[in-house]
Amino acid sequence: MGISRRTLLWAAGVGAATAACSKPAPHQPSTTPTTTAAPTRPAAVAPDWEGLRAKVAGLTQSGSPDYDTARRSYNTFFDRKQPAAVAAVRTPEQVQACVELARQSQLPIAARSGGHSYAGYSVPESGLVVDLRAMNKVDIQGTTATIGAGALLFDVYTALAQAGRCIPAGSCPSVGIAGLTLGGGVGVLSRKYGLTCDKLTAIQLVTADGILRDVTADADPDLFWALRGGGGGNFGIVTSFTFATDPAPDLVVFHLTFPAGAAPAVVGAWQNWVARAPVDLWSNCVIAGGSPPQARVGGAFVGAQATLNQLLETLLKAVGTRPTNRMVGQRRYLDAMRYFGGCTNRSCAPETQPREAFVASSRIITKPIGDPAGLTNLLQGRVDLDILLDSLGGAVNAVKPADTAFPHRDALATVQIYQKAAPDGQEAAVRAVAEVRDGVGKLGARGGYVNYIEAAMPDWGVLYYDANLSRLRAVARRYDPDRIFTFPQSIHRA
Repeated sequence: MGISRRTLLWAAGVGAATAACSKPAPHQPSTTPTTTAAPTRPAAVAPDWEGLRAKVAGLTQSGSPDYDTARRSYNTFFDRKQPAAVAAVRTPEQVQACVELARQSQLPIAARSGGHSYAGYSVPESGLVVDLRAMNKVDIQGTTATIGAGALLFDVYTALAQAGRCIPAGSCPSVGIAGLTLGGGVGVLSRKYGLTCDKLTAIQLVTADGILRDVTADADPDLFWALRGGGGGNFGIVTSFTFATDPAPDLVVFHLTFPAGAAPAVVGAWQNWVARAPVDLWSNCVIAGGSPPQARVGGAFVGAQATLNQLLETLLKAVGTRPTNRMVGQRRYLDAMRYFGGCTNRSCAPETQPREAFVASSRIITKPIGDPAGLTNLLQGRVDLDILLDSLGGAVNAVKPADTAFPHRDALATVQIYQKAAPDGQEAAVRAVAEVRDGVGKLGARGGYVNYIEAAMPDWGVLYYDANLSRLRAVARRYDPDRIFTFPQSIHRA
C-alpha cells in the first residue's frame, strides 16, 4: 500500500507539417560566449516530429496509446496539461536533438526527471517534455559520484550506500536529483554537509545553442555558479552531475509527537533549540492544521544516541510538556533514508509512490519567529494544511550568499506550506496556501525556496533569488539570448 506525500512528511518528519531539422551541435569543452548581444531570432518552422522520432525512438504524441501515461507528473492537478510530445531520451545526443527542435520551432521545452515541479513547469502546455528518467546511471569512483540527471533519490541513495558514500539531499524517494540540485537541495544532512549543490564539481549541460558543455568552476564559472541554486529549467538541460561525496554515516533518527494544545510552546522552543544545536543535528518541526493544530518534531543526528537524548531533554525542558510519543533509534545510512522516505516497511520504488493533488508555497526565516502562537493560529481549523519548518544553518551558512546562486545562506529554516486537496479543490487550496503564506510573512519570514515554486508567489524573482537575481539574469541572457528556456517563472521573466 502506498503512502501519500503529506503522510510521509508528517510521519517521517520529512500530426504537424515537417521541416528539415539540422544536426545537433557536437559535444565540446565548454567555452564562455564572448557576446551578450541577442542575435535576430529566425522565424519559427513547424516541428519536425518525424525527424526527431528518427533520433529518439521513445517519442510519444497525442493519440498514442501511452500518451496519457507519458505526460503525467506527480501532482494530479496537472493531468489536464497537454504537451505536444514527450521524448524519452537515453543519451545526451538525443537531448541535443530535442533542444534543436525546440530552438528551430520556438516550441516550449522542459526537462522532467521526478516530475515533482510544484507548479507543473516540467510539463509545458503544447510543448516538448524531455523525459530524462532513462538517464539514471549512478557511477561511483572512489570519492566521486557521477549521476545521470534522470536518477531519482532512492536510486541515488541505494548506489551510494553500497559504496559506503553519501551526499546531502532530500527525503522523498521519487524526487529527481536534477530538480533538487539545481534549486539548491535541502535535506536531512544539510547542516552537516551542506546543500546538494554544494557538493557539485562538474555538470554536463545542453545549452540553448545545442552544445553539450562540461561546466565546472574553471570552465564557464558564471554558468557553474548559476546552476548551483538558480532553479531547474533556466539555463539548459542537464544530462549528468558529478559530486564529491562523504563517507556514509550511521544516523540516530528521532520522532516526538506532542499533545493537542502544545504547538505554540513546541514551535517557540524548537526554533531556539535548533539555532544553538551542533551541526551534527538536523531537525524539523511540523505543525498540522486542525482544531487545535498539533506539532511534532523529528530529525537525525550524526553521533551517539546518548548525546542526542541529552539534546532532546534540553528541548523538552524548554517546551515544558512531555511528548505523547517518543522514538529514538540508531540506523544505518540507507535505512535512515528509507525511514525519512516513508518506506521503512515497504518498497521505495517510484512506481509504488502514489500521486496526489496539492498546492504548496514557502518562506524563509533567518531568526526565530517571535510569535509562535501567531504561527500556529494560522492553521486553526485548516484540515490537511501543514507548515513544515526544516532547519538549515551549519554547513549551509558556511558558504557566502553570493558564492552560489542559492541566496539563503543566513537562514535558520525553510518554511514549507503544504495543502493536500481534493481533485476539484485547487482554487480553494490556492487561496488557503496564499493566506497562510502571507500570514507567515507578516510574522517576520521573508524570501522563498525555489524548489517549492508557487505560481502565485508575489514578487517571486526577488523572494527566490534575492541579491543574486541580477547576475542570474545576465547569465540567462548570455547563454540563452533567444529565450528557448522560458516558462512563467523562468529567470528570463524575473
